[in-house]
Amino acid sequence: MAAVAADHSGDGARTTPYALFWRLPMPVWQVAFFVIPLLFLVAVSFFVVKNYRVEPGFLPENWTKILGRANFWWTYGYTFLLATISMIVGTLLAFPAAYALAFKLSEGARRWAVFLLIIPFFTSYVVRIFAWMFLLASNGVVNGALSFIGLGPWTMLNTPFGTLVGYMTLTLPLIIILQTFSLAGIDKRYIEAAHNLGCGRLRTVYTVIVPLAKVGLVIAALFCFILSFGDFVSPYYLGGSAPTTLPIMIIDQTKSGQQWPRASVIALTMIATLFTVAFLLVKAAYRKRAS
Repeated sequence: MAAVAADHSGDGARTTPYALFWRLPMPVWQVAFFVIPLLFLVAVSFFVVKNYRVEPGFLPENWTKILGRANFWWTYGYTFLLATISMIVGTLLAFPAAYALAFKLSEGARRWAVFLLIIPFFTSYVVRIFAWMFLLASNGVVNGALSFIGLGPWTMLNTPFGTLVGYMTLTLPLIIILQTFSLAGIDKRYIEAAHNLGCGRLRTVYTVIVPLAKVGLVIAALFCFILSFGDFVSPYYLGGSAPTTLPIMIIDQTKSGQQWPRASVIALTMIATLFTVAFLLVKAAYRKRAS
C-alpha cells in the first residue's frame, strides 16, 4: 500500500507513478482524438487538388479563395444567426419544463422524467427528422390540423422554420436535462427567503433562481448553439438546403472536385467560431455581478 500511496513531505504531496498512470487517459484521449486530427485538418487546408487528387502543396490559396468569397460570409452569417435563434428559442422553451421538473416533482418522479427525456436519443436523429418531413409537409398532420381549425395550410417544410424544428428535435431534450440538473442543485432556502421578503414567483425566478443557476443555464445554451451550428441534417432535409449553411457547404466542397482542402478551411473557421463563442459565454457565466 505504501508503494501506491502518495508520499507526503512537509505541506505538499508528491504524485506517485500510480496516480500519474490513472491521470494519463484524459490527456492521451485529448491528444489522440482532438489535437492530432485538428493539426491534420490545419495541414490539409494548405494542400492543393490536382486532377481530382489531394496533394501536399502548403499554399494559402484555399484560405484566400474561401475567405475572399462574399457567398461564404453570407452563409457564415446565416448559419450563425440560425444557431443563435435556436439557442434562444431552445433555452426559453426548455426553462418552464426544467423549472417544473426541478421544483414541482419529487426526486423519484424527476428521475423518471429525465429517463423519458433520454429515450429520444435511443433512436436515430435522421429517423426523427424524416418523421418531421411527413408531419410538416403541405398535406401533413400539422397542416391538416391547422386547416381543420381554419388556420392553414402553411408552408413549413423547406423553410428556416423547418430547420429550427429540426434543431429543437436535436437539442431540446438535452437542454431540459442540463437545466433541470442546474435548477435542482439550488438551495431551496434562498427561494424561501425571497418569498418571505415579499418577492413574487416571477421576481424570484429573475432575481434568485436564474442568477444561482446561471452557469448551468449558459452551458445548456452553449450546447444548443454548438449542436445547431454544426448540424447538417436539419437544414438539408427540413430546410431544403436553401439558403445553404456551412455544414452543407462543406459537403458541397467535397463533392465538387474533391475539394477537401477548402472544406477544411470552412471546418476550421467553424471550430474557431465555436471556441470563441464558448469562451465568451463561459466567461460571462462565471462573471460576478457588480456589488
